Amino acid sequence: MKEYFESIRKFNFWNQQIPNLGFIRTDYTDKIMSYVGNKLVKVLVGQRRSGKSYLLRQIANQLITNGVDPKNIFYINKEFIELDFVKTYKDLENLLIYYKDELNPIGKKYLFIDEIQNIEGWERFVNSHAQDFVEQYEIFISGSNSKLLSGELSTLLSGRYVQFEIFTFSFQEYFQFLNIENSKQSYIEYLETGGLPELFSLPNHETKRNYISALKDSVLLRDIIQRYNIKDPKLLEDLFIFLVNNASNLISINSIINYYKGLNKKTTYDTLSNYIHYIEETFLIHKAERYNIRGKDLIAGNCKYYINDLAYKNLLYPGVGYGIGYKLENIIFLELRRAGFEVYVGVEKGKEVDFVAIKGDRKIYFQVAYLIPDESTMEREYNSLETIKDHYEKYLVSLDDFQFSSRNGIQHIQAWNLKF
Repeated sequence: MKEYFESIRKFNFWNQQIPNLGFIRTDYTDKIMSYVGNKLVKVLVGQRRSGKSYLLRQIANQLITNGVDPKNIFYINKEFIELDFVKTYKDLENLLIYYKDELNPIGKKYLFIDEIQNIEGWERFVNSHAQDFVEQYEIFISGSNSKLLSGELSTLLSGRYVQFEIFTFSFQEYFQFLNIENSKQSYIEYLETGGLPELFSLPNHETKRNYISALKDSVLLRDIIQRYNIKDPKLLEDLFIFLVNNASNLISINSIINYYKGLNKKTTYDTLSNYIHYIEETFLIHKAERYNIRGKDLIAGNCKYYINDLAYKNLLYPGVGYGIGYKLENIIFLELRRAGFEVYVGVEKGKEVDFVAIKGDRKIYFQVAYLIPDESTMEREYNSLETIKDHYEKYLVSLDDFQFSSRNGIQHIQAWNLKF
């Protein structure tokens, strides 16, 4: 165990060493730190390479800044080769025991376990130490699958954990990271690249494309094909490509079946439904169901899917027609999700409202348009919102150079100035 333990020293904060913290994402760190100081398990979930590991280290560093002894912070990342020996919760427990014997931390210990789903039986470890009333522990974990807290752990920790979904860089983080101005031009550049943090350290288009391709392959292979013993990996990848190229469009599983029929490919409703669900679980895509605004219930059938990051479209599949208006809609969806809203596609009197965003008692309606070039376009975009007769907030978002005046309570917002 000593050899293993020495190999992870470089990843920890002991002896006053500070691992790479990356770009400080204060929107997340402030939110997570507001929950520190109790026995709630802090759970970070999100797509691979969205920045969860950096956030865990940033939280650990903030604890030290606030006075926690670095020796009381125990951090491991199961993605690192040095941690290959930690295969089960018993291996993790033995490593924790050795850490305590070696460093003799006094008082509360802060445990940071990154990509914890790669440890067999990890739920038993977390549940045991989260409820330990002899020794004090505060636990932070991360994972790349939305099922992280399904099943046994959600039952065991019912009401005793808080979950944070981590997205790639927002536009605000993008222009702050690159130290550029918040402007229409920088927003368009953001639409044409993406927000995966690693992209901005790569030198050219080709290396970025190779990075995104390898990331996509890794997620599909490790998180879906191997986990679920997928029998048709080619269909899985083709389906992902279809969803990327049809993001922001209303689709149904039956329409996908018909699409494949046109290509003389056979598949079934259940297979496609399962594959889409698996892709959703990895956070590569997000589903927005249709919402009956008047009846306040969900409508079965068609729905929309949005890409977790536009880099998949921009760098891997740019050849298929996909207007900037669709990309704008995708980005606004992600911004709403980052802000903690549940997001639906609204339907009112046969007209579609791009987004119904709900968080607690707050409800906001959004219509998204690339540009409003003439009176007929303005009438069409405003009319969808004007059909709604309640008094919740209503916004039209576009990339127009000029901000329009309020109309019947509907506010116009230029996309690069959108804030919640």
